[in-house]
Amino acid sequence: MKDMKKARTSRRARRGQAMVEYSMINWVLIVALVVGATVKIEWSDKKQANVIDLFLEAYQIYYDSYYFVLNLPFP
Repeated sequence: MKDMKKARTSRRARRGQAMVEYSMINWVLIVALVVGATVKIEWSDKKQANVIDLFLEAYQIYYDSYYFVLNLPFP
């Protein structure tokens, strides 16, 4: 009977440790997202933007070039 309690207790401890690690990883990702979205980075003398804006701008350039290639007049 004691062995079952001991196994159950150690299983709970491992599960608790996994939840703490999962929570810490989520916290780090959320903090990185908030900092990346709010902190303005000076990329050049004229350009100051946050990381989210830069990713959206890069996606827009990618999408425009893809759309341009699809609409070329060549068969």
